[in-house]
Amino acid sequence: MATPVTFSPALRAADASANDWLRQATLRLRREICWRWHQQGYSSTSTTLPPVDDRLSESLDLTRYWQDKQQFFTTDVTARYLTEQLGASPAAARTSTQGTFVWVVDTLGLDPAAAFVLALALLAAFDPAAGAAIATCQNNLAATQPTLALAQKLWDEPADLLPICDRGHPLWRYGLLGASPDATPGDWHTPLTVPPLLAHQLLFSPADLPPALTLWPLETALLSDLSATGQLVANRLCVAASHLRIVPIQGPAGAPAQATIQGMAQITQRPVAALKETATASGDYLSTLLTLCWLRGLDVFLPERTADKSGGQPGYPELQSLTALPIAVFWQMRDRTPLTPFASEQVLPIVDLPRLGYRDRIQTWYRALGFKEAEASPALQQEIAECARRFRYEPQTIHRIAQSLARPGDPSKLSTLHLAAACRAEMGLDIGDLAQPVTPRFSDSDLVLPPKQHQQFQEILQAMAALTQVHYQWGTARAWNECGISVLFAGPPGTGKTMAAEALANQLGLPMYRIDLSQVVNKYIGETEKNLKRLFDTADISDTVLFFDEADALFGRRTEVKDAHDRYANLEISYLLERMERFKGLAILATNRQKDLDEAFLRRLRYIIEFPLPDERDRRRLWQQLIPPQVDASQLDIDFLARQFPLAGGHIRSIIFNACLQTVHPSSSPSPHPPLSSSTHPPPTLTMNHILIAIKREYDKLNRSVSQTQFGPYAPLIESLDRA
Repeated sequence: MATPVTFSPALRAADASANDWLRQATLRLRREICWRWHQQGYSSTSTTLPPVDDRLSESLDLTRYWQDKQQFFTTDVTARYLTEQLGASPAAARTSTQGTFVWVVDTLGLDPAAAFVLALALLAAFDPAAGAAIATCQNNLAATQPTLALAQKLWDEPADLLPICDRGHPLWRYGLLGASPDATPGDWHTPLTVPPLLAHQLLFSPADLPPALTLWPLETALLSDLSATGQLVANRLCVAASHLRIVPIQGPAGAPAQATIQGMAQITQRPVAALKETATASGDYLSTLLTLCWLRGLDVFLPERTADKSGGQPGYPELQSLTALPIAVFWQMRDRTPLTPFASEQVLPIVDLPRLGYRDRIQTWYRALGFKEAEASPALQQEIAECARRFRYEPQTIHRIAQSLARPGDPSKLSTLHLAAACRAEMGLDIGDLAQPVTPRFSDSDLVLPPKQHQQFQEILQAMAALTQVHYQWGTARAWNECGISVLFAGPPGTGKTMAAEALANQLGLPMYRIDLSQVVNKYIGETEKNLKRLFDTADISDTVLFFDEADALFGRRTEVKDAHDRYANLEISYLLERMERFKGLAILATNRQKDLDEAFLRRLRYIIEFPLPDERDRRRLWQQLIPPQVDASQLDIDFLARQFPLAGGHIRSIIFNACLQTVHPSSSPSPHPPLSSSTHPPPTLTMNHILIAIKREYDKLNRSVSQTQFGPYAPLIESLDRA
């Protein structure tokens, strides 16, 4: 019969050295309980645990009974037997397989006291029967987890335990021992725990990984797909290091990192365990998994995490307490901000994931849809080509969209409408507070523009529709960096710039975002560029309309540098000009101060449309178009209004709205359920008096003078307003 190593008779580890140390911990606990029995006047053959004493009295009596205790260990029959068993030589030979208890002791150079502390914590995790003995030895029936204070009480040389109190000790730095987050470093009474995953590894060295980790095999990697930077970083990883090394992996959303990381792992000959996203919720569990990867000789891949569980800064703050682990962490991220807390020698150069080109996206679409290009109809081929340009998705996103389409593998069941709609549904842009989505309200027919401007508007529509063919069939994509279209709408307020922008988005079927300059522009140096980068990088994923209203505030002229403020302001403008030139969607800028825009920016615009004040003919159309159809306008002299008052469309809209508000009789109360049809009620009537009063109020609001002669026969009405 094998010698018991724990309180429970059938529990034994696969690691022989672990069994020796578990037996040491068990014997010392048993011997301490014998002493407590003796102190309380119980026989060593008692069948009950000794009672709990006052903890203060116990502390005061430590010196008093020290000599008695040592003598008891040599004179009492049971205590002497346990002491003799502690000195017995281990029967099993030591084998040092990676990840086992003995391997950890040898690799970390643990002294006997540290090995005992680890074994004591493992005993509590391995043997549930040990909890009562541990609690009794600590004189606290609720304290079933061991502490350093207990380990010092059980160890023959108490001073040997002092170095382990330091959180710089390998047992802590390598994550083998755990403590509660609110524990004070150096506290002797902090419960010592070994996570179950690590206990299983140290005691049994299992072959399988936990479900939270997926092993990426080495043999599937293609070195030909690895970038030069990836090969250089992999070569540096081949050199052994005594600390954690972080390899930042950057790429667009949906870009698969597996092929790149496996290529690097083939050079280092260290397999990589991929951490599933579901495992990132718990910081303690993540720390356990990282230590487990070290024990198993694995590097690890961490997916992008935008915020930790507590809502703090994005990234993996758990890594900061495990910088001693000699493993490589491939960490996917958008920028280097999460790397700030780490030392420079721990962070390797950034490895960029390859982006899918236009042709690659087309091929990925056909593979994801499950049929060949020749099997698709010409209309479907054209739509796939158009989606490949407009929606610059990566493989994972394309395959996810394909799964949502009906009957993959059958091109006859796939309509162009379904494909475009699925792509748009996937296009949730996370721009945050930098921009607000706009629901377009207007179409081409709502615009009232002179013939020249109307023709320019149609040219923009034609240009956006032709981008795919011109870029990828005629070959301009390389020279123009696959750029989109940038346009400028310039003109006085109220001339229809915003309406034209919404009409473009509506006609093209593109989402529209209005840029919030109050959120983009930041007084702190460098923050404006960061906001612009985030804005453009997010919008570049798919064709999007970015609308910059009051653009002169952001795209102003660069000035002569007279102080540091001028220099950094010029840097912001220069970055904006360069980034705008690479934007792949439709950027619309609106301003009523075109002369204040930087000339270098004007050169980068594809179209500039001047929105003039409408002439008499256009004003007549505006008056007729903007009056609600439910309103009776038969009493209005539209020709007189268009001829006498040179107003922009925005002002005319405001005048009609104000006049409608004043048309409602003040004594009439609104119905809680207004009729859907006015067939039984006479339509509201707009009169010239309502309109002319609203015109006068609009001129006053604009602080513009208007003579009474402009009102012609209605001058007495305006004169009475001035006297009022």
